Formats: sequence, C-alpha cells, structure tokens
Amino acid sequence: ANEDLVVRAARLPRPGETVLGGGLREFFGGKGANQAVAAHRVGGGLGVAFVGKLGSDGRGDKYADYLEDEGLDVSMLRRAKDSPTGVALIVVGPDGENLITVAPGANAHLSPADIEKAEDAIRGARVVLAQLEVPLETVEAAFRIAARAGVRTLLNPAPAPEGELPKGLLAWTDVIIPNRSEAEALTGVAIHSVEAAGAACAALRDAGAGSVVTTLGGEGAVFSGPEGGGHLRPPGVDAADATGAGDAFCGALAARLAGGRALSDAVGFACAAGALACTVRGAQPSLPAGDRIESLAAEMGGS
Repeated sequence: ANEDLVVRAARLPRPGETVLGGGLREFFGGKGANQAVAAHRVGGGLGVAFVGKLGSDGRGDKYADYLEDEGLDVSMLRRAKDSPTGVALIVVGPDGENLITVAPGANAHLSPADIEKAEDAIRGARVVLAQLEVPLETVEAAFRIAARAGVRTLLNPAPAPEGELPKGLLAWTDVIIPNRSEAEALTGVAIHSVEAAGAACAALRDAGAGSVVTTLGGEGAVFSGPEGGGHLRPPGVDAADATGAGDAFCGALAARLAGGRALSDAVGFACAAGALACTVRGAQPSLPAGDRIESLAAEMGGS
C-alpha cells in the first residue's frame, strides 16, 4: 500500500533532465492494495481481504480508513512502528505512459510472521493474489500455505526481481501475470511480437509456473496454460493515464477466476478492466466496477 504522488508532464524526462510538470496530485495506490480494491469492485458477491502493512503515521491512518470504507476486510492490515507508509513518485506523460519509483517504507516489513497470522484467511480463500512490492520470503510463505490448502495462487511479479524467481515460488504459482518488461527480465526473451510473448509464456511454464498471462499494454495479453492459450486484444479507449491499468487487470483476473471462470474468459474480462482503467487519472480512482467491465468485455467477445 503506497500513497501515489503524481505529476503530469508534457513529456517524460530523460536521465539527468529536469522537466516542468503540472500540479501535484495524491492518490491511494500500491500494487497490492490496488489489486485488492480492483477485485472488490468487480463484485459478484466475492469478499476480498487485504494483507499488508502501513506506517504508524498520518498517511497510514488515512489509508486504513479508506480501505475499510471501501468495503475490504482489513483485519489483517498491520502497522509498522518505525517505518513510514510507502510512497510512489509518478510522472505521467501526455499519452498516459508513466515513470514510477517507489519508497517501500512499511511494505518492506511485511513478514512471514504477518502471513502466519493470516493463515486461516489464506486457507479459506478461493484465490490468493500477491505482488513483489513486499519481501520475496513473505510471498513464498503465503503461497506455501495456499498451495498446501489447495488454494489457487496468482503472482504478479512486479517489480521483477534481480535474477530468477525462486524455484519453490514458481512451483507454488498457479498463474503468473508479468507485463512485457517483467517477462523479458524473468526469461531473457525479447518480446517484440505476440509470438515472442508466447515464447516467454512457454519459458515460464517450463520453469514451473502452471499458467502464464503476459500483458502487453495496448496489444492486450497472451496466455498459456494446461487448457490452451491465445492472444486477446483490448477494446480501443481514449487513454488518459496508464497508472493502475495493470493492477485493474490483475484484480479483475483474480475475481473472475475466483468466480470459477475459465482462464481465457478471465483474460478477456481483465483486458477490458485494464482498458477502462486507462480512461481515468490516478490508480485507485481508475479501477472500474464490474458492470462496466462486463459491458466492455461483451463488445470484445470476452463475456
């Protein structure tokens, strides 16, 4: 969970360059919280619990109240005594593309011990969705519990770690959801085409992941799993800000799979969610409701 500090600019800066931007805006963000809120907004009677850590500061107080008001189960939301709430610094260009740097703060202190306190919730879930803005060993602890309980696990490997993912973590991952750059970092495959994305999916499955969904921004997503694979393109939209689009995709995918849908259906639904998120500025303000996603997914044959 991060507070996003966002500045829009006429263009993204090059290394060492200063670019004047517009006014500063602040939003609630962070990959885990974004994806939890995204899954919650899909609706369909699914309950969403968020396991995370905030600082014992004013930002943390505001964020905790917001998540509770949003309707998430925050009983496993922890507070760090000696670290601030995480902050993300974001520059958004005119085409909606962005540059992001994160100061993890309290997120870096979410520990396996915190996961042990959430064990009952993990065992009772339909899916567990994790990201890598918290320590790897914490994600491994959560997936170990989930895998042993037969709970479906989804991993968004963002940001991509240096080097390979631990073999054990991949073995416990039912669906891995990298974007283009993350898939390239994890496999060494340069993704310059849909076919190359398919090759990266195959490499991740060979490494131990059950199914792979590689997101390609405006080109949609390529997926591969035991039931088959394919490439789905999102519907066209007027993009304002891509911040949060990947999180909308992951949250919608998790909710659809938790509802018992096939992977191909879930990917199409998630593509529509990601596209809608690009039409609104800010991460969590952009996360769409389920009925809007259903309507747009129907246009692309994904519902």
